[in-house]
Amino acid sequence: MSREGLITYLNDHLAGSVAALELLDHLIRLQSGTAGERALEAVRTEVEEDQQKLQSLLHEVGGKESRVRQAAAWLTEKLGQAKLRLDDPGSGGLQLLEALEALALGIQGKAALWRALAVASAHLSPVRQQDFAALEARAQDQFRRVDRLRLQTAPVALSL
Repeated sequence: MSREGLITYLNDHLAGSVAALELLDHLIRLQSGTAGERALEAVRTEVEEDQQKLQSLLHEVGGKESRVRQAAAWLTEKLGQAKLRLDDPGSGGLQLLEALEALALGIQGKAALWRALAVASAHLSPVRQQDFAALEARAQDQFRRVDRLRLQTAPVALSL
Protein backbone atom coordinates (compact mmCIF):
# COMPACT_ATOMS: atom_id res chain seq x y z
CA MET A 1 0.00 0.00 0.00
CA SER A 2 1.33 3.41 -0.87
CA ARG A 3 1.54 6.18 1.71
CA GLU A 4 -1.36 7.93 -0.06
CA GLY A 5 -3.37 4.71 -0.02
CA LEU A 6 -2.82 4.37 3.71
CA ILE A 7 -3.83 8.00 4.26
CA THR A 8 -7.00 7.46 2.22
CA TYR A 9 -7.80 4.26 4.14
CA LEU A 10 -7.35 5.98 7.51
CA ASN A 11 -9.39 8.99 6.38
CA ASP A 12 -12.22 6.73 5.20
CA HIS A 13 -12.37 5.09 8.62
CA LEU A 14 -12.04 8.44 10.36
CA ALA A 15 -15.05 9.65 8.37
CA GLY A 16 -16.89 6.49 9.43
CA SER A 17 -16.18 7.40 13.05
CA VAL A 18 -17.81 10.80 12.49
CA ALA A 19 -20.96 9.06 11.25
CA ALA A 20 -20.81 6.55 14.12
CA LEU A 21 -20.66 9.28 16.74
CA GLU A 22 -23.60 11.09 15.15
CA LEU A 23 -25.57 7.82 15.04
CA LEU A 24 -24.69 7.11 18.66
CA ASP A 25 -25.93 10.56 19.70
CA HIS A 26 -29.22 9.79 17.93
CA LEU A 27 -29.48 6.36 19.56
CA ILE A 28 -28.72 7.79 23.00
CA ARG A 29 -31.60 10.25 22.55
CA LEU A 30 -33.91 7.40 21.47
CA GLN A 31 -32.92 5.39 24.55
CA SER A 32 -33.12 8.26 27.03
CA GLY A 33 -33.74 7.07 30.57
CA THR A 34 -33.08 3.39 29.85
CA ALA A 35 -30.26 0.94 30.49
CA GLY A 36 -29.68 1.11 26.74
CA GLU A 37 -28.80 4.78 27.07
CA ARG A 38 -26.05 4.01 29.58
CA ALA A 39 -24.69 1.16 27.46
CA LEU A 40 -24.62 3.35 24.36
CA GLU A 41 -22.95 6.22 26.23
CA ALA A 42 -20.14 3.82 27.21
CA VAL A 43 -19.77 2.68 23.60
CA ARG A 44 -19.78 6.31 22.46
CA THR A 45 -16.90 7.14 24.81
CA GLU A 46 -14.87 4.27 23.37
CA VAL A 47 -15.70 5.17 19.76
CA GLU A 48 -14.52 8.72 20.47
CA GLU A 49 -11.25 7.30 21.87
CA ASP A 50 -10.90 5.13 18.75
CA GLN A 51 -11.47 8.23 16.61
CA GLN A 52 -8.66 9.99 18.46
CA LYS A 53 -6.41 6.96 17.86
CA LEU A 54 -7.20 7.14 14.14
CA GLN A 55 -6.41 10.86 14.08
CA SER A 56 -3.11 10.17 15.81
CA LEU A 57 -2.22 7.38 13.36
CA LEU A 58 -3.10 9.59 10.43
CA HIS A 59 -0.81 12.33 11.69
CA GLU A 60 1.97 9.80 12.48
CA VAL A 61 2.05 8.71 8.83
CA GLY A 62 2.12 12.32 7.67
CA GLY A 63 -1.51 12.58 6.60
CA LYS A 64 -4.07 15.30 7.09
CA GLU A 65 -7.72 14.82 7.97
CA SER A 66 -10.09 15.01 5.03
CA ARG A 67 -12.80 17.43 6.06
CA VAL A 68 -14.64 16.63 2.82
CA ARG A 69 -14.85 12.94 3.74
CA GLN A 70 -15.95 13.81 7.28
CA ALA A 71 -18.63 16.19 6.01
CA ALA A 72 -19.87 13.56 3.55
CA ALA A 73 -20.06 10.98 6.34
CA TRP A 74 -21.95 13.43 8.57
CA LEU A 75 -24.43 14.19 5.78
CA THR A 76 -24.85 10.51 4.93
CA GLU A 77 -25.66 9.74 8.56
CA LYS A 78 -28.27 12.54 8.65
CA LEU A 79 -29.86 11.17 5.47
CA GLY A 80 -29.84 7.74 7.09
CA GLN A 81 -31.70 9.12 10.12
CA ALA A 82 -34.31 10.67 7.82
CA LYS A 83 -34.73 7.34 6.02
CA LEU A 84 -35.21 5.57 9.35
CA ARG A 85 -37.88 8.07 10.45
CA LEU A 86 -39.71 7.70 7.13
CA ASP A 87 -39.65 3.91 7.43
CA ASP A 88 -40.92 3.97 11.01
CA PRO A 89 -42.88 7.11 11.89
CA GLY A 90 -44.71 5.31 14.68
CA SER A 91 -43.23 3.65 17.74
CA GLY A 92 -39.63 3.82 16.62
CA GLY A 93 -38.96 0.12 17.20
CA LEU A 94 -37.87 -0.53 13.61
CA GLN A 95 -35.93 2.74 13.59
CA LEU A 96 -34.03 1.65 16.70
CA LEU A 97 -33.39 -1.86 15.36
CA GLU A 98 -32.03 -0.62 12.03
CA ALA A 99 -29.92 2.11 13.64
CA LEU A 100 -28.37 -0.39 16.05
CA GLU A 101 -27.74 -2.75 13.14
CA ALA A 102 -26.01 -0.01 11.13
CA LEU A 103 -23.86 0.84 14.14
CA ALA A 104 -22.98 -2.83 14.69
CA LEU A 105 -21.92 -3.17 11.05
CA GLY A 106 -19.76 -0.06 11.33
CA ILE A 107 -18.06 -1.44 14.41
CA GLN A 108 -17.29 -4.64 12.51
CA GLY A 109 -15.69 -2.46 9.84
CA LYS A 110 -13.55 -0.84 12.53
CA ALA A 111 -12.45 -4.27 13.77
CA ALA A 112 -11.47 -5.10 10.18
CA LEU A 113 -9.44 -1.86 10.06
CA TRP A 114 -7.46 -2.82 13.16
CA ARG A 115 -6.84 -6.35 11.77
CA ALA A 116 -5.63 -4.96 8.44
CA LEU A 117 -3.31 -2.49 10.16
CA ALA A 118 -1.95 -5.26 12.40
CA VAL A 119 -1.02 -7.32 9.35
CA ALA A 120 0.43 -4.33 7.50
CA SER A 121 2.21 -2.80 10.50
CA ALA A 122 5.36 -4.86 9.92
CA HIS A 123 5.84 -2.76 6.79
CA LEU A 124 4.71 0.54 8.32
CA SER A 125 7.36 1.79 10.71
CA PRO A 126 5.28 4.77 11.97
CA VAL A 127 2.54 2.47 13.29
CA ARG A 128 4.56 -0.62 14.17
CA GLN A 129 4.34 -0.02 17.93
CA GLN A 130 0.53 0.06 18.12
CA ASP A 131 -1.43 -2.65 19.94
CA PHE A 132 -3.87 -3.39 17.14
CA ALA A 133 -4.93 -6.68 18.76
CA ALA A 134 -6.20 -4.78 21.81
CA LEU A 135 -8.00 -2.28 19.57
CA GLU A 136 -9.63 -5.10 17.63
CA ALA A 137 -10.67 -6.85 20.86
CA ARG A 138 -12.27 -3.63 22.08
CA ALA A 139 -14.15 -3.27 18.78
CA GLN A 140 -15.43 -6.84 19.09
CA ASP A 141 -16.58 -6.08 22.63
CA GLN A 142 -18.35 -2.95 21.38
CA PHE A 143 -20.03 -5.06 18.70
CA ARG A 144 -21.25 -7.59 21.29
CA ARG A 145 -22.75 -4.85 23.48
CA VAL A 146 -24.48 -3.13 20.56
CA ASP A 147 -25.68 -6.44 19.13
CA ARG A 148 -27.14 -7.39 22.51
CA LEU A 149 -29.23 -4.19 22.42
CA ARG A 150 -30.17 -4.87 18.79
CA LEU A 151 -31.39 -8.37 19.59
CA GLN A 152 -33.37 -7.07 22.60
CA THR A 153 -35.09 -4.65 20.23
CA ALA A 154 -35.85 -7.21 17.50
CA PRO A 155 -38.91 -8.90 19.05
CA VAL A 156 -40.73 -5.59 19.51
CA ALA A 157 -39.64 -4.08 16.20
CA LEU A 158 -40.46 -7.14 14.13
CA SER A 159 -43.63 -8.39 15.80
CA LEU A 160 -46.86 -8.53 13.83
